[in-house]
Amino acid sequence: MQNTEDNREKRQKAIVNRLAKAIGHTKAIKTMVENGRDCSEVLIQLSAVKSEVNNTAREILKQYIRESVEDTVESGNPELIGELSRTISNLIK
Repeated sequence: MQNTEDNREKRQKAIVNRLAKAIGHTKAIKTMVENGRDCSEVLIQLSAVKSEVNNTAREILKQYIRESVEDTVESGNPELIGELSRTISNLIK
């Protein structure tokens, strides 16, 4: 059980680091706009942030899927799969 908890903490730390990176990058883009940098440069950086946010969402979703499946098996509550399905639908809109 401890190993599972350690893995969860590592994944959480990795997610927090990814989000911090995206926040820092976004602040840098704001500065680029304020300084009148070329639109093409700003768009490239925005694309990088978008990719980082999407990758972070993907990692969070993978963890949520793992937990939902485990909870469904343990509790026998199939409604949890419906909740997972709704979450995925909201993510990919």
